[in-house]
Amino acid sequence: MTTPLIGAIEAGGTKFVIAVAGADGTILEQARLDTESPAITMPGVLAFFREAAARHGPIGGLGIGSFGPVDIDRASPTYGSITSTPKPHWSGASYLEWLAPLQVPMLVDTDVNAAALGEWQAGAGQGTGTLAYTTVGTGVGTGLVRRGEPVGGFTHFESGHIRPRHDHARDPFAGTCPYHGDCLEGLASGPAIKARYGQSLDQMADTADAVELLGDYLSDLALSLILLHAPDRLIFGGGVMKAPGLLDSLRLQTERKLAGYVVHPRLDPGLMRYIVGPGLGDLAGITGAIALGRQAMAAPRAGA
Repeated sequence: MTTPLIGAIEAGGTKFVIAVAGADGTILEQARLDTESPAITMPGVLAFFREAAARHGPIGGLGIGSFGPVDIDRASPTYGSITSTPKPHWSGASYLEWLAPLQVPMLVDTDVNAAALGEWQAGAGQGTGTLAYTTVGTGVGTGLVRRGEPVGGFTHFESGHIRPRHDHARDPFAGTCPYHGDCLEGLASGPAIKARYGQSLDQMADTADAVELLGDYLSDLALSLILLHAPDRLIFGGGVMKAPGLLDSLRLQTERKLAGYVVHPRLDPGLMRYIVGPGLGDLAGITGAIALGRQAMAAPRAGA
């Protein structure tokens, strides 16, 4: 009897990464689609899984790590639906409804929770009890995993909408967030960087001042994560974090702001082992989505 395969979706604000994997997590087929409207993107996702199943065998479960805000309360009648996102056309879109024709159990969580889960299982978070994964890209968000389970409250965490200290004399930029203006996402995300400087970091000839400023904002988040959750490790990923020197700036400014108050062997001098980049690179999200799909197969709940 053929072992059912695992379907996985990493639904980001810019692109969808979709994959079919074997029971051991090995990716058999993968594709990318632009994140347009649900009416454009989701039929393409559905077609991919149908065609992949025809080539490789039946899919037994589907894991979805999505941009948000998204309803991840499995007891909610709108579980698996996008809620108050500023992304046009996506508010109210339901993954469970769009993908119901596949007739497989599904689990939906945030893209950053999926990435945190992937890194905890197979990346830079291996061996940790509690892990915080932050992505800095089209948006800013943090996923927190404790012993392999995402941590949240009545909904998922929204670290990107915390307001860092904003020195308007140093940085008069008002921010781009349509809800909060100069929250972390409004000041340090990829779109915010482009709006402030007129270009992305990889297009700038001299990034020293930008890296220092972004490191300052992101270190406020790192400090908050340490003080609120005391994770065993912080991972910072996403396209913005690929800028040379940014991770080092983040470490330096986080350590400076800690000011020696929290003393623990986990917090190594310079934070070189404590604040790290993703071990799985761009595969963290899809790896975590595969793990969610495996969980959906083992304990079918919503979407079955």
